[in-house]
Amino acid sequence: MSVEELEEELQNLKERLGSEKAEMDKLKCDNDELTNLLLDAGKTLPSASSPASLTPAQTASPRPQTTASGGGTLAHLKPQADDKTQGRAVVELLKRLLGNRSREFIVLVNRTISNDSLDVCELRSAKNNKIIATGSTGVAVASGIYNYLKYFCNCHVSWSGDQLNVPRPLPQLTGVLRISTQHRFRYYQNVCTVSYSTVWWDWPRWQREIDWMALNGINLPLAFTGQEALWQEVYLSLGLNQSEIDQFFTGPAFLAWNRMGNLFQWGGPLPQSWHVKQLHLQFKILDQMRSFGMLPVLPAFSGIVPPGIARLFPKANLTKLQPWSKFNCSYSCAYTLDPREPLFNRIGSLFLSQLVEQFGTDHIYNTDTFNEMTPSYSDPAYLSAVSRAVFDSMTAVDPQAIWLMQGWLFVSDRAFWKPAQIQALLLGVPIGRMIVLDLFAESTAAFSFTKSFYGQPFIWCMLNNFGGNNGLFGTVESINYGPFEALAFPNSTLVGLGMTPEGIEQNPVVYELMSELAWRKEPVNLAKWVSLYAVRRYGSTHENLAAAWRLLFRSVYNCTVPNYVNHNHSPLVRRPSLRMNTDVWFQRGDVFEAWRLLYQVAQPHMTQETFRYDLVDITREALQLITTDYYREIRDAFQAQALPKLLTAGGVLVYDLLPELDRLLSSDGHFLLGTWLERAKSLAMDEAEARLYDMNARNQITLWGPDGDILDYANKEWGGLMEDYYSQRWRLFVNTLVECLERGRPFKQDAFNQAVFQVEKGFVFNDWKYPTKPQGDTYDIVSRIFLKYYPQALKRHGSLP
Repeated sequence: MSVEELEEELQNLKERLGSEKAEMDKLKCDNDELTNLLLDAGKTLPSASSPASLTPAQTASPRPQTTASGGGTLAHLKPQADDKTQGRAVVELLKRLLGNRSREFIVLVNRTISNDSLDVCELRSAKNNKIIATGSTGVAVASGIYNYLKYFCNCHVSWSGDQLNVPRPLPQLTGVLRISTQHRFRYYQNVCTVSYSTVWWDWPRWQREIDWMALNGINLPLAFTGQEALWQEVYLSLGLNQSEIDQFFTGPAFLAWNRMGNLFQWGGPLPQSWHVKQLHLQFKILDQMRSFGMLPVLPAFSGIVPPGIARLFPKANLTKLQPWSKFNCSYSCAYTLDPREPLFNRIGSLFLSQLVEQFGTDHIYNTDTFNEMTPSYSDPAYLSAVSRAVFDSMTAVDPQAIWLMQGWLFVSDRAFWKPAQIQALLLGVPIGRMIVLDLFAESTAAFSFTKSFYGQPFIWCMLNNFGGNNGLFGTVESINYGPFEALAFPNSTLVGLGMTPEGIEQNPVVYELMSELAWRKEPVNLAKWVSLYAVRRYGSTHENLAAAWRLLFRSVYNCTVPNYVNHNHSPLVRRPSLRMNTDVWFQRGDVFEAWRLLYQVAQPHMTQETFRYDLVDITREALQLITTDYYREIRDAFQAQALPKLLTAGGVLVYDLLPELDRLLSSDGHFLLGTWLERAKSLAMDEAEARLYDMNARNQITLWGPDGDILDYANKEWGGLMEDYYSQRWRLFVNTLVECLERGRPFKQDAFNQAVFQVEKGFVFNDWKYPTKPQGDTYDIVSRIFLKYYPQALKRHGSLP
């Protein structure tokens, strides 16, 4: 497709979307008449200043909004959509969620209900068993209704299924249920999420996620889709040729690191059809986000440029950075423009002008300087000039621009980022014109060693997940208390809470807790909270369910190890060796007991999708722990030269446990490799693109690079992947150890790595198709596994109560 054809297609898309929006504006929502009546009746309804007695999310005293000395405030950041549009968006969300039962909710958005910029929602019972929800924004109304659905109707919405057995009639409210937040912003997503989780999503999946954001109170979401099409236009206008651009962009699964300047070309070239489809998707994403009153965060220029810029501007002051991670300069070593170079502002302004013209703006832009890359100079004056130049390129186009920056660099490279360097980078931007994401605050809170980011506003964020790995994990005590400690910090500049996982669609309990804390005025009682969570997640009050979750919350979901990074370190999903990490942060017996409690009541709950998911997930976790036990036996037997023991332990692991685990994962649609691969290939226009996307999808979750450069970082426990990737590695490992003992030879890790690399690479290019529908009966599979392996687990890690 030529550039001219691309431009024509983009124009067609814009016109078509404009037409669709005009049609939507003509639609009347079903409860408009009721809403109009409410407008009149509302004048006589008392405004409640205190919460109803049963309110789970109590009213909190608003904090004064952060003031930017000499730089204004954040008050200009407001929803674009009018109140009626936001109300209509919530009505449509409820239709998608509840079907005809949505008519029982009367929705009204009225921004004057809030005396400041902090969201609030009030719910009342009306005649005919309806609930009236009035909120300051669409997000406020959606999250208020979800709060009611959770705590009055015992309902639940999650990535792994919904439980929406809504009582009939709706439970009555006594007085007014007033729900408010003391946090101006509720941020969501990590720049890596777009690669580890959302890269292959279509519009229905995106719409579902935006609905989830609204229900969980998110009003500041990252919106990075489609930007490469705009960058391509900028680079072409500067004089780069298509070949130079193709050698700059990575493939789709690695675009997150291309955008941060870490990686180039790997997995590419990026097809022109990708640009068109992603732009089409971005228009819909932005329209939907804004319709709820959200403020989408758009990308900006950080100074990273393609190598071809050196050809076009030979006198430009360019610096070549060091290799990123374990890559060499074939795919890494970014070129960065000196911030004092006039070309810096020119490129940044060109891009942002294109961006605002195509996408509009809510005045918040994200870009990250030196993400996991050490700057060439530590001179504070240089670092201050860098941030000033980045910000100037924003304000040249949008004088109201706010720079949202991930604070990860201050945590990941403490050796370089000392107080002087941090302060210089932050204060190169006027106070109040930058918001810092304290990205990993539940583990390493940067605000505490930067004096609240030296006066810049910040958002306390829970990262929780690296690489989109499976595995039960949480830091519930830290996230329960951390935000309130940040509020109480001397001269705190906290303006919000955020969730910044590298990958999503696992551990939904952690995200529900974190999102709810934004609407609380004090920490929750975790044991009580998770007991109620169990009731609404399954629609059941059976004590086993709550008891299982209380066990999980005191163990696997409560990591208290300082600065712990949640990469799944289990030997199961790592390249085998004799020196593998077998440590965990919890008592294994708690997980096995929770497994027993859930299995014991499984049969009557198997029709509930959320329960099936959790039963698979905890059985998966149990087998992951048991795999570690067998690994230890294999390792110890080899080191003791006990061949019979090695054969026994290795045989059970390779020929029974891992095949059973693959069958378990294959029985649930949420754990299928085939879904990931088919979503990727469904975006292709032809067979060549399908092969490219398939390779991207496979490589990211295994080798992560041409030579296993970030091997297993994004490991997944999925049906199909377990059998044809992880099991094959373990088979080779056990066979190699047996051969070493039989021949009296030492085990050589380097030789094994070379051999197993061929297995790993073979999976990436095997071109096999994998099921996209679950296979087998989950309950039968879990029963067989439980009867075989639970007794063994008891002997090693605990006993029945």
